[in-house]
Amino acid sequence: GSYRTQPPPPPPPSRDQTTPMAAAASSLLAAAASSSSRAAISVRRPRAASAAAAAAASIPSSSRTSFTPLRASPARALRSRVVASAAPAMEPPAVSRVSTVVDVDLGDRSYPIYIGPGLLDEPDLLQRHVIGKRVLVVTNTTVAPLYLEKVTWALTHQNPNVSVESVILPDGEKYKDMDTLMKVFDKAVESRLDRRCTFVALGGGVIGDMCGFAAAAFLRGVNFIQIPTTLMAQVDSSVGGKTGINHPLGKNLIGAFYQPQCVLIDTETLNTLPDRELASGVAEVVKYGLIRDAPFFEWQEKNMAAILARENQVP
Repeated sequence: GSYRTQPPPPPPPSRDQTTPMAAAASSLLAAAASSSSRAAISVRRPRAASAAAAAAASIPSSSRTSFTPLRASPARALRSRVVASAAPAMEPPAVSRVSTVVDVDLGDRSYPIYIGPGLLDEPDLLQRHVIGKRVLVVTNTTVAPLYLEKVTWALTHQNPNVSVESVILPDGEKYKDMDTLMKVFDKAVESRLDRRCTFVALGGGVIGDMCGFAAAAFLRGVNFIQIPTTLMAQVDSSVGGKTGINHPLGKNLIGAFYQPQCVLIDTETLNTLPDRELASGVAEVVKYGLIRDAPFFEWQEKNMAAILARENQVP
């Protein structure tokens, strides 16, 4: 497939100074998307975009290749059901904060990747890709306390006909197996979800792989949305449609290629990412520069200290 960007709605001017990681992450992700694409990319950003985002736009990107690995997820499950009336009191921003939109061009399986800070505060981004009135959010014990309530609000804000179920799985690669996957199916069956439901993967690569595979298999295929919350998942496993679980004899031996309806990358989720996980994701992005994009690699070398320090402006 090929990737191209399109001009998004302009973000508010104040976003440049909001969170420490947002600007650097938007810059890194936009450049990584360019470096991993088969087609030439034209990255255009609104006038009010951050300095770091503008820097990413200036990074040359010639012909490129694509990326897409995998990760893992959970075992015993906590379950909950949330409807619109239970959503927290929040209000969406007056102007969209999307700094970059990357279109993954796969014909009738094409989908957008939205990149920007605070995108979980924009209900329309998620709701436009939800088909039907039933949603199942698949997440884990680490991410759920941080973002499950916000995602539920985004799915149901001014949308009272939508109901949201959730299944909270244990966190870790060791749970990326059939026993854990059955917890997702159990919840979907118990909730009487139909073929017009939407699965939402909220977490890192493990959750994305498992939720995507569950969506591919449940009722022979239902819609799903990726909300990756680790840098590795944002630049790698959430894009390209690789889904699956591990087998005792090897990793990712059971799975399917199944594309999401969209990938929503809220760079502010990286503010809760441990340093080790951040470095792991950055190492993946470094490979893109080494393999296909010398100017991008040079930009990373120049700004690596600022990126790892989570500075909010990267030249």
